[in-house]
Formats: sequence, structure tokens, C-alpha cells
Amino acid sequence: MDGGEDKQPETSEEQPVEETEQETAEAEPEVADEDVTEQEDKGQEGNTAEGAEENDVTPDDTEDANTAQEGDTKDEGEKQETGEGEPKEQEAVEGEAKAEDGTEKTTDEPDGKGKEESDSAKDETKKADVGGQQAEEGGEEEGEKVEEKEEEPKIPDDFYYDFQQFASKPSVTLDSGLPADMLTLKHSFGYDCTKRANLHILNEKTVMFAAGNVVLILDLQTKEQIFLRSSSGGGIGALAVHPSRTFFAVAEKGSSPNINIFEWPSLKLYRILRGGTERSYSFVDFNPDGSLLASQGGDPDFMLTVWDWKQEKTVLRSKAFSQDVFRATFSTELEGQLTTSGTVHIRFWKMADTFTGLKLQGELGKFGRTEISDIEGYVELPDGKVLSGSEWGNMLLWEGGLIKVEIRMKNKKPCHTGAIQQILLDEGELMSVGIDGFIRVWDFEAIDTADTTDDTGMFELDPMNELKVGTDVQLKMIIKSIDGENEPTIWYAQDANGGIWRLDLSFSHTSSAPEKLFTFHAGPITGCDMSPVSQLAATTGVDRSVRVFDYAQQKQICDMRFPQGGSSIIWMPDVVDPKGGTVVVGFQDGVVRLLGVSKLIEDSVRRKKHHECSLQLLQAFKPHSSNVTTLAIDTKGEVLASGSEDGTVFFMNIGSKYNPIGFVKVAGPVTQIQWSPPRFEKETVLVFCKGGIVQEIAWPDDGKFDTSHTFEIKGLPIKTFKFASIKSHLRHEEELERKAKEEEERKKKEEAERRKRIERGLETESEQGDEPEEEKEPEPVWEPYIPAEPSPILTGFYSDKPGTFWLSMGEFDAGYLYECAFPESSSAEEVEKMSAVAPFKSIPVLESNDTPICTIKWSKNGQQALFGLENGQIRIQNLVHPFDISELGPSWTLSVHDNVYGHITGLLQSHDGTVLISTGADGNFFQFSVMGQEQLDKKIAENKAKLPSAKKLDDKNLPDDIQDPKAYSIEEAKQKAEHDKMMREAEEKKKEVRRHITKMRRMFKQLLEQNEALPGHLRLHKDEFEMDREIKEELERHKREKIELVRRELAWESEKQRIALEKLRKRFKDVVECDRIVVKAFATPHEVASFRASKLSDDFYHLKADFERRKTQIRDDMTRDPTRDLLTGAGRLTDSTGQGGDRQDDQGGAKVSTTLKGSMGERITKALLKVEEKKRKRAERKAMWVELYETKPDDDYEDPSDIAAIKEAKDNMGDYKLKTANNYVVPDHLRMNVEKARGRLLILKDLIHEHKYNFNQRLLRLRDRKIQVIEEIRDQTAELEAVHAKLSADVIRPIPPVPEMHPEEMPEKKLEYTRETLVAFKKEMADKAATAKKGAQEQGGFGGFGGFGGGAAPPAADKKTDTGRTSPVPVAKQSTTLSTEKAGEETEAEVEELSPLEVQLRQVEVIRLTYEQERLLSRIKEIKDNFDAELRLLRHDKFKLDIIMKNADLRQVTLFEELVLLKEYEKREDVLAEKVTNKQQEKLDMQAKIVEVTSKLEVKKKEIEKLQEREKALYAAFQVSLGDNNKFADYLTKVFKKKIKRSKKKTTEGDDDEEDSDDDSDEDEDWDEEEDEDESESGGYDLDICPPGCDQNLYEATCQQREKRLDIEEALVEEKKTNDALKKELEGYGKKSKVIDSGLKTAQQDLEAFQLEKQQKLNELDVVVSLKLHQIQYMVNGVLPQDLSHTLVFESHGVTRLQMRIKELEHEKHSQKKYMKESKKKHVQLIKDRKTFESKISEMDEECEEMMVSKFGCVVDIEKLETVTVNRTIEELKEKLRITEIQCSEEVVEWNDKISEKKNAITDLIRENTKRLNQLSTLLDKKHGSEGSLDSRQKNLQKKGVSYSCKLHCNARNSETVLFDV
Repeated sequence: MDGGEDKQPETSEEQPVEETEQETAEAEPEVADEDVTEQEDKGQEGNTAEGAEENDVTPDDTEDANTAQEGDTKDEGEKQETGEGEPKEQEAVEGEAKAEDGTEKTTDEPDGKGKEESDSAKDETKKADVGGQQAEEGGEEEGEKVEEKEEEPKIPDDFYYDFQQFASKPSVTLDSGLPADMLTLKHSFGYDCTKRANLHILNEKTVMFAAGNVVLILDLQTKEQIFLRSSSGGGIGALAVHPSRTFFAVAEKGSSPNINIFEWPSLKLYRILRGGTERSYSFVDFNPDGSLLASQGGDPDFMLTVWDWKQEKTVLRSKAFSQDVFRATFSTELEGQLTTSGTVHIRFWKMADTFTGLKLQGELGKFGRTEISDIEGYVELPDGKVLSGSEWGNMLLWEGGLIKVEIRMKNKKPCHTGAIQQILLDEGELMSVGIDGFIRVWDFEAIDTADTTDDTGMFELDPMNELKVGTDVQLKMIIKSIDGENEPTIWYAQDANGGIWRLDLSFSHTSSAPEKLFTFHAGPITGCDMSPVSQLAATTGVDRSVRVFDYAQQKQICDMRFPQGGSSIIWMPDVVDPKGGTVVVGFQDGVVRLLGVSKLIEDSVRRKKHHECSLQLLQAFKPHSSNVTTLAIDTKGEVLASGSEDGTVFFMNIGSKYNPIGFVKVAGPVTQIQWSPPRFEKETVLVFCKGGIVQEIAWPDDGKFDTSHTFEIKGLPIKTFKFASIKSHLRHEEELERKAKEEEERKKKEEAERRKRIERGLETESEQGDEPEEEKEPEPVWEPYIPAEPSPILTGFYSDKPGTFWLSMGEFDAGYLYECAFPESSSAEEVEKMSAVAPFKSIPVLESNDTPICTIKWSKNGQQALFGLENGQIRIQNLVHPFDISELGPSWTLSVHDNVYGHITGLLQSHDGTVLISTGADGNFFQFSVMGQEQLDKKIAENKAKLPSAKKLDDKNLPDDIQDPKAYSIEEAKQKAEHDKMMREAEEKKKEVRRHITKMRRMFKQLLEQNEALPGHLRLHKDEFEMDREIKEELERHKREKIELVRRELAWESEKQRIALEKLRKRFKDVVECDRIVVKAFATPHEVASFRASKLSDDFYHLKADFERRKTQIRDDMTRDPTRDLLTGAGRLTDSTGQGGDRQDDQGGAKVSTTLKGSMGERITKALLKVEEKKRKRAERKAMWVELYETKPDDDYEDPSDIAAIKEAKDNMGDYKLKTANNYVVPDHLRMNVEKARGRLLILKDLIHEHKYNFNQRLLRLRDRKIQVIEEIRDQTAELEAVHAKLSADVIRPIPPVPEMHPEEMPEKKLEYTRETLVAFKKEMADKAATAKKGAQEQGGFGGFGGFGGGAAPPAADKKTDTGRTSPVPVAKQSTTLSTEKAGEETEAEVEELSPLEVQLRQVEVIRLTYEQERLLSRIKEIKDNFDAELRLLRHDKFKLDIIMKNADLRQVTLFEELVLLKEYEKREDVLAEKVTNKQQEKLDMQAKIVEVTSKLEVKKKEIEKLQEREKALYAAFQVSLGDNNKFADYLTKVFKKKIKRSKKKTTEGDDDEEDSDDDSDEDEDWDEEEDEDESESGGYDLDICPPGCDQNLYEATCQQREKRLDIEEALVEEKKTNDALKKELEGYGKKSKVIDSGLKTAQQDLEAFQLEKQQKLNELDVVVSLKLHQIQYMVNGVLPQDLSHTLVFESHGVTRLQMRIKELEHEKHSQKKYMKESKKKHVQLIKDRKTFESKISEMDEECEEMMVSKFGCVVDIEKLETVTVNRTIEELKEKLRITEIQCSEEVVEWNDKISEKKNAITDLIRENTKRLNQLSTLLDKKHGSEGSLDSRQKNLQKKGVSYSCKLHCNARNSETVLFDV
């Protein structure tokens, strides 16, 4: 048991109470069966009892940190169903329980434990009796909250657990000394992406998900992983994050798992919730304010619990459903409402406050007419409705527990293809997430108010926005980023196909594309192996991918996908591939692929940015027809063996190419193969098959077989072993041994007790033998258990001897390792008949709980065996002998993968033994660091502490040990006894109530009998005995429900037939856009039929849109040099940059300013302005020259108009080159590729469809016109009949028949039917059958042959034949008869005489009616003729269109053949085109580098020129500063030119310092020599000290100018060095450019050769061209020849163009000659003008030089002369000096005034001092006089004072006396 789990009491002691309750319930036969029937009818499809199931489970508040009563929790659901009492008895029981509430408390426990136990017992009593009432109330499910009368102490908010005490730890054999850290989890490469809700966000950059037995916290930016182990060791069930993001919940799996609440980011264990379920949690969720937590348990209890998680208390509990529940969430808007969903159900819960307390009421959603579905995703709407998904992709809107409407997209499309996994409501947007990889956004208002208007219950709505994440993406859930400021529209998605995505759901044109952050295996990892030479591992899985990982860097470096899932993988050993770069993978379809692992080539780096290596397919072969389960290589590395489920083992020769050897059929599907170790003499293959069969194939030494006819190898010796189960015998022997030990211990105990009695004198030794031995009950005959199906072999390997091997079995025989041997006589033919053989040795795997071992591997040193168990555990088993499992030592076990579905599929150790990896069926892939053997031995020695010496105990007083780990503690035993007592009392009370009910029923039965015995007038009616009418109504309701049930049962079959019909219609009818419609003429046999065309698919429109988009992006610029613009633009850019810089300098220099004032300043300013004006003009002229030179064309410049004219000439010159010519070069715009061919095919198909569609529309309009014509004829006929009624018979003309529509004209009517038509059809068929039967009886059974019977048949045939029109004969007869009758009437009327006026009026009327008759008849004829004319025109157009369509079909066939051919060449073309593109890109890059270096050279050249100009200017300024006739000019010049040592600026470190120091030392020597020379040449003056007589300021200015000169010289040297380096770099680039040009030319030639080859292949295709005879102009003697192979098919307008081109060329030739003459004249004139201007320029230069010489005496530089004329700096310095002198004179005057003032003050002070000295002398004179008088007086008094002084001295003995002399 882990430290985090509390001991759970045994549930066996609770079982008798439960059985008693069930027996009592069964003993009451009088209980009404209606309730049971009602419960059985509730629910849907096998879950009928769910609706009436009792869920009012009172929470057990005693489930805290100190107690956890598993038994009570486990049996709650079953105990609820035993109570069947009436409501009154329930109230009585409740009252008694409440009365006992205050008496059952335990006072010795301050935490209220006794109260909780008593409440629990009474609540159990109430639960049993409330069941009947709940059943009568219709199965309403509710959870009742426990009433707490005393406030319990609360857990403080700052309380935390020590998680290290609760975290699950490895299970280590006792006293083994094995350390707990033998394996340390370092990294996880997997992700359980198929687990529901397995992605949660903790903060902006951190996500969390469950991985086997750990919670993995992942930093999205740094990829850092943090692991939290489960406390139970049984796995992680579900996760949830608190709304505040400060806590998260981890719900676990295992026996009575806990829910651990951790604080984030400290990861401290904050709270532990116990006892919420029995085995596992499937979902947890916090309510919106975070105060409550809902947890949903899994199988077997499916308990829904609401927690006050901060106080670790249960608020409400209820059983959610009887099958898997996927989700349980709180409503975000409505407080106290929850929703759960799962397998075929959804349930809506309310936390209702009733008069009995807070209850959890659940309402099961009823699907009604909608098909029952598993519900994965749902969302609670603000108004209480719930929107959920379904398995088929539609959304269901629930209201009041019923489906209000089912929502789908328009055109009857589902909302998603497949199940809807999640529905969210985020900021008013309703989003659905489907397993099809789509995220769709729906109109919330439309869905919230959706309703249906018909019986279908459907509501169609298209999404507002949608996002397809990827083509092979299966979304499970999405979760929004919490970084609202930076990522307001970013979501993270869990992809069940192995990935975590980052999605931008802003649905705008700026939305970023979905980004796959991480990729993993999806589903089980079926194979894993490690490189024998490097830190690489390869895996494969059912997700059809092969992945390579670098476990040293802890990342995936490449992956590759295939058509089928992988099933096995092996990394070739270094014997086969010393570099370790080959992997062999077996797949589920029987294919074996050889893959090469290598570095990425340069061309692939850009395409595979996230890959660091490449997987290349080296070879693929299919040795099997089914799943390849195992691969193995012999020890020599020569033969590869593969096993498959098809029952064969195939052998391949290993070499540069793997060649097949042959295969051997074995006894069954192969699960594992192993070659014999090298120590065996003979090489054999050990084959493990299903059904517990093992076979050994002897491999011959030569390995050669006859495979000329078949690869099947026959004749190889094969040994066979069939496993016989012995586990039952082993367990029986262990049981007998245990009983023998118990019997021996019992006898020892009895013997000890007898000795005690003898010692006490209670018994003598003689009486000892008189006691008869107890007769033992005969034990039943033991029979071994043999499983019906043999246990599967999970893994196996050879033992240390040939012919022996070890097996690890699954299912029943797990828990042992078996050593087996082949029987002496066994062959492959006797497998079915041979008997099973028992293993000769078995080793129990202790402390494994009989868990099957899936894989066994050895450590590198063989000291340990690595077991991978079926429950996801890793077991490290120490071995007594290396590589020998016959003796097992202590073990070390750790739960790693999921304990339910995470069995270990791979367990491998790295080649250096430091890393262990494990892969599982849960998709997880873990990396561990392994403790070394030396460190392990050291740890074991440290852990084995010194044991104290044993204390000798008396055998008679040995204490009894507690062997059962689940034994009760003292307190638990006490509480259990009290609980049993209360349960017994409650049971007695229930029995008393049942007896009372039985008595009342007997009395009621007697009353009924007495009532029946009374007379009728006294007898009471049955209605008067009816105490509650609701009972009868309930029975009626049951009857209606049964009727509805029958209807629903038949509805399934009806719906099935409807769906089948709908599928047929969709498959054969909906795809047809227009059926074949034949419109016929009225008077002629002409008819026109439509084109039977199908609709274009969505794929066609997608392809067409894609083609149009690509068409706009493709630009054919292969014919021009892409570097020309680059070079020209870069050169101009450089020039403009340099000019811009100069212009900027010039503009900076144009600003004239001076500090001089007055007339001098004005004069200088004017002079400077003149100079600057001249500079500006020169700069403008220079800029004009530069601009003019820029417009000067290059030597190779071509006029664009000329280029356009040449192109026009080439296009129209009529140079038609045959594509079959050998020198034909395919132009760029005519080169065909797959895209162009596909586009042409799409366009042609679209045109064909468009023509057919347009014609069909015309035909439909003509058909509608015919219908209108028929209606018009019918109206005309009615008018004609009215006219005939007024005419006599002799003038009446026959009425033409009204035509009818032919069935071929209305084919859509065939599929239309109503209920009336079906009834009529049924009646017609019945009449036909009766008539046929009657006719057969009358005519002796020959009515069906030769037209001799079945009188109804001919009329039907006639009717069918003449449906189009009615025969005119019957109509004419009818009209004649009618006219005859009328004529008779008129004749009778004419008997009466008419007046002349009446006769005349009668004649007028007859004439008018006759005219009207003729007009109507002619109108009818005209209408028919017009329609027939329109039909004939359309028929003629149809003939033309038929020709066009046939040609189009032929063209389509040709284009399709071209497309197929181009696809074959596509790969080569892409490679060559990519090569050309790469070369062009390289050329562009190189040209860009050359341009860049050239521009740098230009810049450096200008910088050097600027430095040289600065140096000249500095020297000129120095000369100016010396002035004229300076005697120190030579000295200062030497100072200026002196080379001094200067400290260099350090730009590099390291080795450069040494070089600099060497250079410095050399330079120092040079400087010393130069200094000596300078001192010798300076006339004895020291150049470092200003000589006497020289101006110090001038010397310092000279030194400063020297520093500037040295700076300029150093900069100049550096620039020259840089310039030289750039020149060398430019030369290198030039050489590389030539190589690139050569490669580009070669690549282009290869591409052109390939295009020619492809064109030749295209020319071989047959093209059908339909020609008329007049189009054939190739005649021989006026006759069409038989052989047309030498003819050429040419366009007629092309011939015309060629003829016209001859005249155009003649005219163009004449115009070009004329233009050339004019150009020559112009050229001669321009040459003359140039010579004239050149002579003028030379004359002006000579004149300018003469003027300079005459004025200055020599040719001077005008710009320098202007700078000398007015030196602004000198003038400003002079003015500054004058101003300074004035200021200094003023300051001198001020200081002189201050000095005079100070002197006057000093004079006054001296005078005052003299006065005081005089006073001092006077006072001193007075002092001397006073002292003299005092001295004289003192002498007089001295004598008198001696005697007085003596007296005073005597009186002051002990005191101090001081005498002062005056």
C-alpha cells in the first residue's frame, strides 16, 4: 500500500446484511408488479431499468482522512432497490431514525466521528424504505444531502499535505536493499491523444495532460517537462483546472482512488478527496465560481459526486447511469444545474432544495424519434436548453428532457462528418468541434430559437465560419488561451491523430494558419528499437508512422508516414550496418520496408525545417499477406526472418539489396521469432505461434533452396511443442502446502495448550491419549482446471541448452515463467493430433498479482531482467546468475503506463546502458535514466542496515500476528460493531412494517370477498374501492407505452427501408443533373432528346478553384536575365547614395555664418556668400552631368520598343516548327506539365458541362412551352365545343384531339407517388391477378399464351402505345351523335314557324359561329405548327452540338492520356526544374553579393579620396598657421611630420594580442631610430619640448595637427587594407559566379533535353481530328490517297495569315530601309556636332588657362584659390582676439580699482592699530606705577603677617591651606 492510501475495510462482512435485505424483499410476493414493470419500461435500448432506478443516495460524511468505508459505498446502489414500502411507512421509519439521532452519538471522539457513523446507519435504513416511493414517483432520481446538526471543524485555508508521503513509489522486495531511484523519469515523448479532455492550460505558456501514471506539465516555449506521479499507482483518470488557475484537480484510477487538488504553481498538495468512486474517475469539473467540484466515476458504480473540495466533504451523490459516462459539467449560467452524457444517454441534473433537504434530481433525456446516439460534446445554453452532438454529426437541441429539434446543414448535409466531440459557447460565439478536423461557428440566436415546421424534426442551418485544421486531423477538444491581451483568438487543440495544434480562430483575412506545435504517435506504439551505435531510437505504431528520436537531446528528429500501420521494427545491428543507419519495419498489410536514417541533404533542409535527419526508403517488399508481427536477424547478420499472422516465416538474404530466400509454413499465426544464440552448435529459428504452440526450424549451413517454382521451403526439420497448462496443479500444490503448514501449526498449538493444562494439573498424561481425534470432513475430489482456449504466448526465448526455452504466458497461466523442452518425437505434420506437453520447470513471479509479462529484456551486464507487464508496470528483476531467470532475486516494480490499456510493447536499454525507454499501447513513450551497477551495489549495501541481535522469546508466549493487510484497526472494529448493531435494529423495524402491510392486504381481500357476496343493490362498485385514480391512469399509461413500444419496434424497420431508398436515390438519382428527356412534335415524328448529364462534384470545383488561384500566381520569367535589374538598380542605388551624400555635404557647406560683426563681418560674409554661390553652381552643374551620364545607356542596352517589335515579329512571323523535328525546342509558354494538363482537362470538362447544361435548359423551356401549348389547345377546344353546341350538324367540323404529354417527356413523374396512387396500384394489381386467374379458368389455363386470353392485356397495351395522343374516331362519333340529337331537337323546334327577321338573325348567327369555328381550328393548327417549327430548330442545333460534344469527348480522351503521361514524367521534371531554380537562385545570390561588394568598393574608394583630401587640407591649414617668415618653420614642420608611438585600439583578443605585441615591438624599434634621426636633423632642439623663443600655443597647435595627421594616416591604411580584402573577395565571387553559370547552363540543357524527350512521348499519342472532305487539300491526281501519313494538319486561318504575312513583310522591308537611311543621316550629323562641340571645349580650356597664367602666373585650382582669398577661420580668430583684448583691458581696470580700495582699507586699519598701541603703552606705564606702590605696601605688611600665618596653620591640621603671595 502506498503512503497516500488509507486502509479500506473488507466488504465481505457487509455481504450478509445485503443478502438478508434481498431475501426479505423476495419474501413479499404481494408487492405490486406494476412498479417493476414501470421500471423495466423506463430507458431505451437495453437500459430500461435506468429510468426507475433509485438514485437517492445519502452521502457518507465519514469518508474523510481517517476513515473510508468502502463496503458501504460499494453496495449503496444495490441496497436502494430493496426498499418497497408505502409513503406512510417511510415517514414512520424516518421519524424513528430521527428520534434515535441524538442517542447514537459517540462522546469520546471530538471530531464528530460517532455522529457520522450513526447518521450513516440511519440513512442506510431510510434508503432501503424510500425505494418504493421513488419507484412510484416514476423513477425520479435525486441525491439527498445529509443534515448536519452540529458544525464540524473546518480545514484551514493554509493547510497543505506533504505530497511525498502520498505519491506512489516503486514496489521493492522487502529487505532487498534495492534503492527507490533505480530508474529516474527524464522525458516523455508520447501523448495519450485519444483520451478524452486530455489537454488543459495552466498559464500563458504551460499546458498539462495525463501520461500513463503521471501528470505531465509542459512549457510550450522552453519544452521543459514537470512530472507528478499518481498517489494510487493505478493511473490518471481525469484532470481539471480551477477557474482562478491557482489549483488543478487530478482524479486517479485504482482501488478507491482519490482526487488530489494541487496548488499552482507551487505544486503543493492542497486537498485530498476520498471515496468518490470504486475503480476510476472519468471526468471532473469545477463550477464557475470554483467552490464546488463534480466528479464522475467509471465502471462499475458510475457515481456522480458533488464536493465541497476545500473542506474535503461530499455535498451530493447519485448514480449517473448504468453505462459509461463521458462528461459531467456544471452549467456556466444557471447555478445548481449539471449535465452528464455518455453511452446512449444524456442526463440533466438539478440541485433542488426540497422539504427533506438538498437533493440531486436527474432527468434522463428521451431521444424519441431520433436515433439513439452516444453523446460526446454538449453545451448548456443560458436559458437552460442544452445543445449536444451526435454520432452521425448533427446537433441536438434539448429542452425539458426532450429533443426540440435536430440541426443539420443545408442540402441535408450533417454538421460534421462523424461524431461531434465538443461544443462551446465563447463570448457569444457557438462553436462545434468534430472528429473530422473541422471547427465551425454557428449563429447562436438562430440555434437558440430554432424550431421545426414539419414532421422530420430537422432544422437546416449553415455555419457562419469554419476552419479545417488539417487533412488528417481528428479533433478531440480545443481550449482557449488565457493570454487575452496578446492572444485573444488563440486556441489549443488536442488532435487524436497525434498532435497539439495552435489555432487562430479570428476567422479574418489576417488569421494565421494552424500551427502544429507537437507531434506524437496516435494510439498504440507497436514497435520500438534503439540504435546500436548512437543515441537514437525508432518507433512505429498503428498511426502509420515511423519516428526517430534523439534521446540524448530529448526530441523527435524526423518521421515518415505510410499507407498502413506499422506492427514491428528492428534496428540493424552493427554487424550488418556499422554506421547504424538502417531500420527494418514491418506493416499490417504484410509489407516490410527497409529505411535509411541519415543526415538531411542541403536541398531538403528548407522543406523539412522541423526535421534534423531524413528517413529514406531503401527497399520495400511484401513477403506476407497479413500483419508482420515480428522481425529477427541471425547472429551473423546474413539472414532476416519475418513472421506474420498468415502463419508463415519468410527469410531474406541481407546485402546491398535484400533478396528473398523462401518461406516456411508454421502451425499458426506467428507472434515472435528468435534465432539461436552463437553458443549453440546448430543454427535454428525459434517460432512462437498462437494457441500455445512453439516450433523450432533447423536452418541449413549453406542456406540454399530450390525456389524456381515457389518460395515455399519444404523438407526443413521442424520440432513442435504444444503448451499444457499446469498452473492449476501448481496452485493446488501451493494450497496443500499451505494447509499442511496450518495443520502443523495447529497441532503445535494444541500440544502447547495440553502441556499447559498438564502443568496446571487440569489434565494428566494418561488422559492425553484418550481424547478421540476429530473426524475430518472428506475433502472434495480435486480436478485440475484447464482453460478451454489455450493461453497465449506473450514472449519467450532460448534457455541455456539447445531444445529448451522459456515462456511467458498470458490470461490464466500468467504469474509464472515456464521452462519447456521439445519432445523427442515431434514434427510439423502432427501438430493438430499431438498432445500438449507440460513444462518441466516453473518459476513463480512473486508479488506480481498474476499480471502477464508482455516483454522480457536483459540489462547490459545481465544482472537484471527487465519485465514489461500488461498493466503498464516496469519490473526490474535481479538475477542470481547473469542472463539466467531460473533463480529470481529481489524485484523493483514501478507503475509507468496506464494500468488499464497501457500494456508495455517495448522495453529497451541503450547501447551504453545509461538510458531505458518504454513504449506502451496507450501511446506513451518514456525515457528513464538507469542507475549504474556500481552505484546500485553501493545503495544496496547502504540500505541493508545492521540488524540488532535477536531477543529470545518463549515459544509458549509467542504473540499472534496480523497477517491480513486489510484487517480492521481497533477503532474501525468498534465502529463496525456499532454499525452492525444499528443495521440489525433497522432490519427488525422493516420486517415489522412488512408484516403490518401483509396483514392489511389480507383484510382488504376479505372485504372484497364480502362485497361480492352481497346482493347487487347493496354491493359497492369497483370505482368506490378505488382509493387513488392515479393508479388506474398509470396502468393506462403503461398500455399506451406498450403500444408506442410496438410502433417504435416497427418504426425501425420502416426507417431502415426509408434510409435504404434514400441511399439508392442519393447514389443513382441525385448525382444526375438532368435525366434523358425526349420532347416530341405534335404533327411530325420529330423529337429531341436532352443530354443525360451528371452534376459536377465538389472535388471538381475545388480543383478548378485551386487551378485558377495557381494560374494567377505563376509567372514565366525564365526568358529574361533576372540579375539585370538587380545589377542596374544596385549600381544606380550606389551612385545615388554617393551623390546624395555629396549633395548633403554640399548643402551643409552652403550655410554661411560667421561670428564677425560690423563692417568687417559684412565684408567677410559677402565674400563667403560669393564663394558658396560659386560652389553651389558648380555642384549643380556636376549634378546635371551626373544625371546626364546616368541616362547614358550601357553598351549592351537595347531599346524596349525594339525588343517589343522583335517579339511581335517572332510571334507573327509565321515560323511554324514541327514538334516532331529533332531540333525542336519547346518554348517556355508551351511547355506542358501536370498542372497545365489538369487545368486544360478541367476547363474542357467545364465547357462540356456548360454546353450540355445550356442545351438542357433550352429543352426544358421547350417542354414547358409544350405544356403551355397543350393547355392553350385545351382552352381552344372548350371554346370550340361551346360553338358546336350552337351550330347545326351539317356545318360542324370535327374537333382535333387534345394532345397529352408522353411519359418520356416527364421522366421525373416515375418516382413521384402518393398514398392514393399506391392504393390504386395495389387495387389494379389485385384486379389484374383476379382477371388473369378467371381467364385462365375459363380458357383452360391457356389465357397467357398467344393472345388467347387475358382480355385486359390488349387494351392496356393499346393504352400504353397510344398514350401520346387520343384517337379522333371516337370523338368524332360522339360529336356526330350529339349533333344529331341537337338537330332532332331543332327540327322539332323548327316546326314552329319563325318570322323573317328571326330567320335573318339566325343566319347571321350561324355565319358568325362558322367563322369562329374556323378561327379556332386554324389557331389550334397554328399553335401546333409553331411548336413543331421550334422543335425542328432545336433539333438542328442538337445535331450541331452532338458533333461538338463528340469532338470534345475525343479531346478529353487525348487530354487525359496526356495527363497520365505527364504524371509519369512529373517527378523527373520537378527534380530538374528544382535544380534549375536552385541554380538561378544561387546565381541571384552570387550576383547580389558581387553587387554588394562592388558597392562597398566604390564606397571605400570615395572614403579613401575623402581622407586624402582631408590630409591635404590639414597640411594647408598647417602652412597657414605658420605664417610668413617664421624662424621656427622648419622645426615645427619636423614636429608636424614626426612619427610618434601611439597606443592602438584593441579590437580583438586572444591570439591577436600576441601579434600586436610583436608588431608594437618592431614599430618601437623603428620609432626609436626615427627619433634619433629627427633629433640629429632638428638642429639640436628636442622635438618633444617647445624651444625657447617659439610660441607655446603654436607648438601645441602643431602637436594637435600632428595627431590629426596620424589619425588620418592610420584610417587611410585601414581603408586600403579593407579595399584590398574586398578586391580579393570580389575575385573569389567572380570565379564562383562562373562555376554557377556553368552549372546553370548544364541544368537548363538537361531540362531542355527532358522537355524534348517528353514532347516526343506526347507526339506518340494519337489525336483524333474530324475533317470534312473540302478540308482535305492533299490530292494525288485529283484523288484522295490511301496513305495520309505524310500529310500535315494545319489551321485554315493560319494559311491565310501566312499569305497575308508575305505582303506585310514586303511593306515592312521597304519601311525599314527608309528608316535605316534616315538613321544614317542622323548619325553622320550627330558625329559632326560632337566634333564641333569638342573643338569649342578645347578652345575654352586654352582661353581659361591663358587667363590664369596672365593673372596668377600659373594654372591654379579655382576652388583652392577661393578658399585662400577669404579665410573665414583666420578672420574669425582675429576678431575673437580683438574682443578678448578689450575684455581683458576692462578686467584690468576693474582689478586696479579693487586694489586701490583694498590699499585704503589697509591704511585705515594701520592707523587704528597705531592708536591702540599708544593706548597700550599708556596702560603699561600705569601698571608699572601701580606695581611699585603695591610692592612697598607689601613689604610693610609682611612683618605683621608672619605671626598670623602661624596661628592659621595650626588650626587647619586636617584641611588644606593655600597661601597666596601678593
